[in-house]
Amino acid sequence: MAISSERSNGFSRSGHGFETTHWSVVLSATQTGPDRDRALERLCQVYWYPLYSFIRRRGYDAHEAQDLTQGFFARFLEKNYLARADAAKGRFRTFLLSCVQSFLANEWDKQSALKRGGGVQIISLDCHSADERFRHELAIDSTPENAFERQWVEAVLESVLQSLASEFKAAGKTDQFELLKIYLVEDKGAVPFSEMARRLEVSEPAVKGIVRRMRQRYRDLFHEEIAQTVANPREVGEEIRYLAGILSG
Repeated sequence: MAISSERSNGFSRSGHGFETTHWSVVLSATQTGPDRDRALERLCQVYWYPLYSFIRRRGYDAHEAQDLTQGFFARFLEKNYLARADAAKGRFRTFLLSCVQSFLANEWDKQSALKRGGGVQIISLDCHSADERFRHELAIDSTPENAFERQWVEAVLESVLQSLASEFKAAGKTDQFELLKIYLVEDKGAVPFSEMARRLEVSEPAVKGIVRRMRQRYRDLFHEEIAQTVANPREVGEEIRYLAGILSG
């Protein structure tokens, strides 16, 4: 299936600063450059939490996991882990997990965390929120690997929601988005369309039309986000099916 970056649905990607940063951009860059660096920074910033949680589930406390997460990214860049990536079968999800497993096994231990990586701010980590989230999720998944994949899916969905919110903001419709996002991320029947029409001071058919376009744009953005994390567009459908299975499992 072709990935559409723009559809005639009333929303535009222009004006909110979103730039497509495919994993293939990172893989294909043989030398360090601004395009590769920006793509890598964006991918790591979006998907750092699954790594943090994976490290916590390997037995490290919150402060150690923070240091190890930052230390991993420092070592990731220093040792050019990208040279190990196979562009023919590259998924950022599996590649990153493999790298951090090797990192924990061979490069670091609890005693070396602060000495070798503590305080190195490679990416911005919301550590307080991360620890709160981790404690809430601790009992959900049985293995660190299962938790990593589930949290990867959640990171994808959060990134998609933020991109859609940015589009509404660029159109001057932030308040509308805050009201209507319930139809995307919560119980879709929790607020009847008639009640939402009253809140927005529009007709019920108008609300249904906005929500229909909003859901379509959400699906488009979801496909695009998945495309950022696979090396070949032909892998998008397979990755979506795999991730959907994680959520339903």
